[in-house]
Amino acid sequence: MRKIIGIGETVLDVIFHDDLPKAAVPGGSTFNALVSLGRTVGVEFPFVPITMITEVGDDHIGDIVVNFMSKNHIDTSNVVRNKGTQTHISMAFLDQNNDAQYEFYKDHAHAQLDGEKSAHFPFLANDIVIFGSFFAINPVIRNVTLPLLREAHEAGAILYYDINFRKSHIKDLPNVMENIRENIKLCDIVRGSADDFRYLFGTTDAKEIYEKHISPLCPNFIFTSGAEAIEVFSPGVHSVYRPLRCKTVSTIGAGDNFNAGVVYAIVRYCFTKDDAESAFEINEACWELLVRKARHFSAAVCRSLDNYVDENFIKIL
Repeated sequence: MRKIIGIGETVLDVIFHDDLPKAAVPGGSTFNALVSLGRTVGVEFPFVPITMITEVGDDHIGDIVVNFMSKNHIDTSNVVRNKGTQTHISMAFLDQNNDAQYEFYKDHAHAQLDGEKSAHFPFLANDIVIFGSFFAINPVIRNVTLPLLREAHEAGAILYYDINFRKSHIKDLPNVMENIRENIKLCDIVRGSADDFRYLFGTTDAKEIYEKHISPLCPNFIFTSGAEAIEVFSPGVHSVYRPLRCKTVSTIGAGDNFNAGVVYAIVRYCFTKDDAESAFEINEACWELLVRKARHFSAAVCRSLDNYVDENFIKIL
């Protein structure tokens, strides 16, 4: 029986508009995707377990985050509660276009994961592992995250990597670039935004990025650019799609939920690898199904201040 496993950070997002706080919701890139998957896969396919490997503080905010996961069909047995620490906080300031600028209150240097608890996680062929952001490349916990990713890869799981590299980490780039390449090499699908690649490689040319930086390491690539075109690549395939247009309340979580839509489609349409050694092959018809769901998830989350699709979204899928 396949599983969905998220590896990533958790935060409390405090959302401001016109410099006034409007909402405070649990968040984090992988976290947001898993909550939306809990509200969709967790309802429609309850036989597909969803779990999160992450850390939170032992404070009240940590309690809120963990309880929220449980309420949304996410197993919390692999959440590390770090004693004497506070859960990370993110401030999101919405501009006149409802796009967010962020200020982060995170202590990346003291992040902790329980290596013994996470060791030998029971990955199986065709499990789906979604991971990304600085959590996936943080040198402080790399001794735990890298073995996890390697075990998943060797077991024949499908690894989905959202690079999600923030401008605030440019100073760290010399120390983490090799970690990014290593992640790309281990994964089956990599997604990145125009901003990610502008910071990493100084270009937003999707074809150049795929041919020079992605395809030598990973066969399948998704390039997104906000409200602009979505480009997908795999061997012999280059397709272009347009995001769905909708009235936008907030763009927070749009990319995270695009990821959730791809994973939902992999589960719904039973996409698998032939065996643990084979590549995850995506042809043009498969990309059409994946992107169709991804666009619906992404558009849905832009219609509210939540970071995830609402609980009724499953009814219209």
